[in-house]
Amino acid sequence: MPTALRPRILLVQNDAASGPGRLIDWIADAGADSSLVAAHAGEPVPTDTAGYDAVVLLGGGLLPDEDERAPWLADERALTTRAVEDGTPLLGICLGGQLLAHTMGGTVRGNHGEPERGVTAISVRPEAANDVLLQGLPASVPAIESHRDAITSLPPDAVWLASSDRCPYQAFRCGSRAWGVQFHPEVSAERIRTWDPQGLREQGFDPQDVVAQADLHDGELARLWGGFVRRFLDLTRAPATI
Repeated sequence: MPTALRPRILLVQNDAASGPGRLIDWIADAGADSSLVAAHAGEPVPTDTAGYDAVVLLGGGLLPDEDERAPWLADERALTTRAVEDGTPLLGICLGGQLLAHTMGGTVRGNHGEPERGVTAISVRPEAANDVLLQGLPASVPAIESHRDAITSLPPDAVWLASSDRCPYQAFRCGSRAWGVQFHPEVSAERIRTWDPQGLREQGFDPQDVVAQADLHDGELARLWGGFVRRFLDLTRAPATI
């Protein structure tokens, strides 16, 4: 892995509507550089971590093994495996978290349970007390959700870190340096204002309330999850212990 003064962070985008959001500014503020691969637009996904200090897998309306719809997912799974094996810090968000779970031996189901959209209460489990990214958070924290697919079982030996009322597997860790989250730390209220109101209604949500709650919590969300991402980025300057 590189040892430059400015770490290089690989971000893999799986959907045009699921960009990096706040991550770009947070990465820059941490003194690191972003390298965004638009996989959904045909840009090739690296299959190993050479040249990168950390990997972030973004969301998208896919299942982690839908290779016919998204042929790049096979390479993304290979990248995930490589990062876990060599100790490169990895953060999987929404689809990215599901992809980590699937690749490491967990299960993911489409259209499973009830959808979650907008600000949602996340319960931090006792196992998170010693987790590098989640330690110190209150027992309940708000986060932005936008999913219908869900992880239904975690990989063997994964550490279960957080849950919500509708979706038990909100955060987990594989090994010491790979995390998956179902929620979206990168999403701001500004992006939520672009969500399709009719789609929200069809899933049982009031669009005005979804936006109002996002506006109300936006500063808190930026503080909580900006700190979470900063702690993740700090790992690029710490040696792997695997």
